[in-house]
Amino acid sequence: MLYFISGASRSGKTIIAKKVSAQLGISYLSLDWIMMGFTNGIPEYGIHDKLFPDEIAQRLWSFLKAMVEAMIHVETDCVIEGEAILPELIVELAKEYPNKMKICFLGYTDINIDKKFKEIKKFSNDKNDWLEDKSDSYIKDHVKNMIVHSRKIKKSCIALSIRYFDTSEKFFDTLENVEEYLVA
Repeated sequence: MLYFISGASRSGKTIIAKKVSAQLGISYLSLDWIMMGFTNGIPEYGIHDKLFPDEIAQRLWSFLKAMVEAMIHVETDCVIEGEAILPELIVELAKEYPNKMKICFLGYTDINIDKKFKEIKKFSNDKNDWLEDKSDSYIKDHVKNMIVHSRKIKKSCIALSIRYFDTSEKFFDTLENVEEYLVA
């Protein structure tokens, strides 16, 4: 079984991916690692970390789709997490392999930018955090962009009957619901 967790940056995807991976005893793959491989290893492909998530998803899709189909073919169990998936792209695989995949998206459509900024500052005390060296205005602008991205994702998920979880309120309670959905 492949477990897909996608959505907006700072919505809780990595937290859930690591928990589900540990709980099920299966591998975890961050799409950020693949995207950075393109960014730093083969920049001529035009896939890099400075693009908006939907553009990364569009450019990475043919590669990711082929990789996922190969993983399904060899019956690999894995949690795959990252922004580089869009509901309108993965829905075709979900229809083709309904019993081989569980998919959900996370976002925050209705949160105050300053509130989310404070949450990010409170919980991102890791020196490896990519926002660690960014200015406050950069982080607030990022949150604003991710709210817009979350709204697009939510709208697509509703239209395509794909599970969407909003972490705007009760962040950790919502993540527990995501975990229950994926592991059930």
